Amino acid sequence: MGGAFHAPDSKISRAPGYMKKIEAIIKPFKLDEVKEALHEIGLQGITVTEAKGFGRQKGHTELYRGAEYVVDFLPKVKIELVIEDNLVERAIEAIQQAAHTGRIGDGKIFVTPVEEAIRIRTGERGTDAI
Repeated sequence: MGGAFHAPDSKISRAPGYMKKIEAIIKPFKLDEVKEALHEIGLQGITVTEAKGFGRQKGHTELYRGAEYVVDFLPKVKIELVIEDNLVERAIEAIQQAAHTGRIGDGKIFVTPVEEAIRIRTGERGTDAI
């Protein structure tokens, strides 16, 4: 079960693994710094989604009109970008340095292989589409 299988008439232009998707969950106030850090290393074209979640933080308690309540989900921002393999380490370093506060809840970075990318407008495929 070793390699990837592609039918002979497959539209996939190259073997999987030449592009990666980076997903980073960060604190919202770090978004501009991360965006700037990625821009400085030549990356553009990111997707940003407002998110809520928790990890080891487990949320926190707040006081509202004299009543205490638990806030389970904390505001986060999810950044997604698809890039060529040779840029992955630089992107990870840029995100780590820009998003780091040293406090719990700084976030996570996930890297997954991308098998194919297609630009809808032109039909370009692979790295040409990103």
